[in-house]
Formats: sequence, structure tokens, C-alpha cells
Amino acid sequence: MSLTQLKGGPRDDAGRPRPTRRNRAGRPSAALAVPGVLFFAFFALAPMVLAFYLSFTKWNGLGDPEPAGLANWRKLLGDDRLTQSLTVTVSLTVVSWAFQTVISLLLGVWAAGRQRNRAVLSAIFFVPFLLSSTAISLLFYALLDPNFGIIHKDTLGTTSGAFLAIVFVGGWQFIPFHTLIYQGGARQIPEVLYQAAAIDGAGRLRQFFSITLPQLRNTATTSSVLMIVGSLTYFETVLILTQGGPGTDTAILPYLMYQAGFKSYDFGYASAVASFLVLAATALSLLMVKLSGFGAMRSTREGM
Repeated sequence: MSLTQLKGGPRDDAGRPRPTRRNRAGRPSAALAVPGVLFFAFFALAPMVLAFYLSFTKWNGLGDPEPAGLANWRKLLGDDRLTQSLTVTVSLTVVSWAFQTVISLLLGVWAAGRQRNRAVLSAIFFVPFLLSSTAISLLFYALLDPNFGIIHKDTLGTTSGAFLAIVFVGGWQFIPFHTLIYQGGARQIPEVLYQAAAIDGAGRLRQFFSITLPQLRNTATTSSVLMIVGSLTYFETVLILTQGGPGTDTAILPYLMYQAGFKSYDFGYASAVASFLVLAATALSLLMVKLSGFGAMRSTREGM
């Protein structure tokens, strides 16, 4: 066997390693990604392209869409309901993010430990995420009924009560999912960091703020993007609990889209609202990734 083969296997005339059959077989084939790409294109990209096309048409759901130019977009940008719906949507997103992040972070870090009965309690905490949004909304609608519910007051009849109910119900369903994300991130933190901190005299609180939180930065970015995009697309909860009320105080953008499309049968305008929502959610997600530095994918375990 030659010295060249010992150092790196067979090489071509230019000195580059020649791919062997084992190397070629070990590389993942691009064909494996085809089913996922087709699924995404058919169920995600195609509907978005169709909705964007319909936003430039006038269509009531029957017959062929008629070209309308920028009429729907001018109507959208001049609609007073857009400003109110956007304000409600942003408020709901911010409050939901703060509520879900704090609880899911603490639960995720706790679930990553070795406490007694941790696995059983973690499984119980995850149950709400297995239920549909419609079923959960119907459950809480019955619980909040002023006549037959557990709270004998019209919680959903007030602006603050309806708003907080939506935040709580959404959090009750999705906190388990984000808890699972933080649990996985916390389990990747090297134990040696906590051991070194304990030797230096750092308590649990100092370890949490000096080690756990910095190490979970990328995890928090991932969870926040999913959380914010999910909050922007709340629909079943608002439809079942409040129907945009009282008045229009909880009429978020998806509900405005629903009203335009399935109550007024103006699918061109509804498509403009949907396209605006997609553009806003995409821009917000990219901004979060950019500001957090998540795109650089810097390792938090350098030196380990």
C-alpha cells in the first residue's frame, strides 16, 4: 500500500481525494427530499400563490374571478378595520409571547432535570397539545359561560376579559409544545458548566441566569418565532370564544379575513388580507432571526 493511500486513500492527478464507492453511498441522496418538497409546494406554496393571485381579482366564490387590479389592496390599506385588527393582533401576539415564554421556559428547564415523577408529570403537561384548538375552545367556552360555567360572571362580555381569555386558552394549548422545545435545549447544556459554577459558589438562581439562559438563546429564538407566527394566525379560539367581540375588540386579522370571505363573500378582499398577513408574519420572523443572530448559528458549546 502506498503512502498516499495511507494518508487519505486514492487521489486523482491533481492530488484531490478520489471519491470511493463508500463515500458515494454514504452521502444522502437529493431524491430523499423530493416527497417533502412536493408536500410543501402543494400544501403551502400553491395556496399562498393562489391567494396572492385572488387578491388582484373580484370574486364571490362563484364563476370565474374578474381582474380588479389594485382595488382590493387600496381598500385594505384604507380600511379602518385593518388598523384596529392590526392593533389587536399585535397586542395579542406580544402578550401571548410573554405569557407562554416565561412558563414554558421554566417548565422546560424543570422537566430537563432528574426530579422524582418528572417523566409522568411531563407527559401529563403535554396532553393539552394533543387536543384540537376547536375542542379546547369549546371546552373553555362552556367553562366561561356566565350561567352554567365555573365563573358566574360574563368574562367574555368585557374587552379585558375576552382578551385575557384568548391569551390563556392559547397558552394552555401551546405551552406544552414550547416546554418540550426548552426541555430538549436544556438537556444539551453540558453538566460540567454547572459543576464549575457550583465549585465557584454560584447558587441555582445565579446558574440559571448565567448559564441556562445564555445557553438557551438559540432555543428561545426558535420557540419565539413559532410562538409569534402561531399567535398571528389565531382563528378558532377567537371565532368560538368571542366572535371578534365584544363589538370588534378582539377582531384579529384572521377573523377580518373570515368575515370578508365567508360572511361578505368578497374573496378577493379576503385574499388581500391573507396575503398581507403572510407578508407581515414572514417579515417579522426574518427580523427576529436577524436581530437575534440565530442565522449565524454560532455554537454555544465552543470549548466543550
